[in-house]
Amino acid sequence: MDKINKFQEVYGPGEDELFVGNRTHEILEKYSANYQGPKYLEKALSCIDLTSLNPEDNGALARRFCRNVNHFSSEFTGLPNVAAICVYPAIMEEVRKNLTAPGVKLAVVGAGFPSSQTFLSVKLAECKLLASKGADEIDIVISLGRFLGGDYQYVADEITLIKEAIGEVLLKVILETGKLSTPENIRVASLLAMESGADFIKTSTGKETPAASPEAFYSMAVAIRDYFVVSGRRVGIKAAGGISSPGNALIYLCLLMEILGEEWCNPSLFRIGASRLANNLLSEITARAVKYF
Repeated sequence: MDKINKFQEVYGPGEDELFVGNRTHEILEKYSANYQGPKYLEKALSCIDLTSLNPEDNGALARRFCRNVNHFSSEFTGLPNVAAICVYPAIMEEVRKNLTAPGVKLAVVGAGFPSSQTFLSVKLAECKLLASKGADEIDIVISLGRFLGGDYQYVADEITLIKEAIGEVLLKVILETGKLSTPENIRVASLLAMESGADFIKTSTGKETPAASPEAFYSMAVAIRDYFVVSGRRVGIKAAGGISSPGNALIYLCLLMEILGEEWCNPSLFRIGASRLANNLLSEITARAVKYF
């Protein structure tokens, strides 16, 4: 409870479930029409982490991902490329070897993804190895069981140690918001991750139901805003899990813009984790069926 009391004193008490639901609905009802059309579809495209996290992933998939991303600019002149390719550790070296597209990052999941149910020593060793083998970004999951059990200090210490282990590599911390259930839990987890060194906070792994939701994203974005006001440090936000339609992607972009503003609307501070979304956005932008990725 000491952590919760501290967060309330430093960052304010946060908002209850009724307020979050009403405010999220109000923002989308009032402002979603402002974030339509090619400009915002292209913005969403530029913020995608092109993701494959399946047990059958292999080197051939890694090479295909890289080939499509590397040739994107020549195939779709004038459109922005995706922000990153996100994969399991087993195929990261194949991606690192083949990825040549300027500015596109290699993101890798680690630290016992997706459950985070392994030894801290294993998490640290894996994340160090990912960093040494050329990961630009590492996505980890908070120790959800520890968090829900109230062991906030353990969760904070673990994130701090992982961040120290990977140095300048960007760290995305997944909250698995569908399991956190309440706005209070989402806010505490967000602030805990940010205070412990997270460069991004992320809604979900996409392996659990429910995954991303506008209400969870709202609570995370408000926590980021409040943290920035106090600390002066900008932390990014990533929505992931079940986001496949252009309309759904623009919901998150609308919430981002209305809560955090234009400064956050770029790949350095906003990501969407998706596998099918890129093709669907391209289809919408070009007004023809696209199955490129």
